[in-house]
Amino acid sequence: MTAHASVPAATDTRGRFVWHELMTNDLAAAEDFYGSVVGWTTQRSQMPGMEYISWMAGNVGIGGLMILPEEAKAMGAPPHWYAYMEVPDVDAAAARVTRSGGRVYAGPMTVDTVGRFAILADPQGANFAVIASATPLTPETDPAPLQFSWHELSTTDLNAAIAFYEPLFGWKKQSEMDMGGDMGPYYMFGRDRFTYGGMMKKAANNPAPPNWLHYALVKDSADAAAARATKAGATVMMGPMEVPGGDRVAVLIDPQGAAFGVHSKP
Repeated sequence: MTAHASVPAATDTRGRFVWHELMTNDLAAAEDFYGSVVGWTTQRSQMPGMEYISWMAGNVGIGGLMILPEEAKAMGAPPHWYAYMEVPDVDAAAARVTRSGGRVYAGPMTVDTVGRFAILADPQGANFAVIASATPLTPETDPAPLQFSWHELSTTDLNAAIAFYEPLFGWKKQSEMDMGGDMGPYYMFGRDRFTYGGMMKKAANNPAPPNWLHYALVKDSADAAAARATKAGATVMMGPMEVPGGDRVAVLIDPQGAAFGVHSKP
C-alpha cells in the first residue's frame, strides 16, 4: 500500500482500484521478472516490522511486493496478486463482507501515512482488499502504460458476485457480451465513464478457485511481453490474442506461481 491512494471520507472515490500487491516467495526474483516483463522499477520503504517494496511506474507507485506470510503458506495460499479498492469506511466494509458470507483474512488495521485497510475474500472465495488511505487520491484518469488497466473476476456464481460487489463499491454495469456456449455473459463493470474490468462464470474445466486477475498495460505489445515472460520462466495460460476493440492480452503464470495478465493498445 502507499500513501498516495485516497481520502478516507471521500465517497466519490469509493470503488476505485488504488493499489495492487504481490505476495511471493522470492522478492529479488520477482523484481527482476516484472522489471523485465512489464517495465516496473522498485522503491524500498520501511513498514512496521518489515521491509516493503513498491512497484513504480516512472515516479508513480502503483503496487507493492511482499514475502508471502508463513501463515498464508500454511493455509495453502500460493504466490498471488490482489487489489485494494477504495472505501470510505474499512470497518463497515469488512462487516458487510462478513454479513454477506465473505471472509476477513487480516485487519481492519491502520498504518500511519498509509491508511486503514483489510484483506478479504468474497463469498465464493476470491481475494481482494479495501483501503481508506491517509492522503488524497489524484483525479481519476484512463490507465497509463505500466499501470493496471483491467481487472477480471472468474467466479462460480456470476449473479451472486455482481450482487456482492456492486453495493460494496458502487460499481455499475457498463456493458455485457455473450461468450457463447456454457460460459454465458461477460459482465463489464465500472464507475462513471470508466470501465474497470469484467466478471464471468469460471469455466468448468478451470481447476483454479474463484479469483481476481489483474492486467498490466505494457508500453509495447502483449505479444512482446508474453515472449519476455516465457523467456524468463513464466507459463502462458492464454493468448496472446486480440479482444473486442482491437486490444491484445495474454494471461501468464509467473515463475513463482502467481497469475497476472498483460494488456496492450493498438
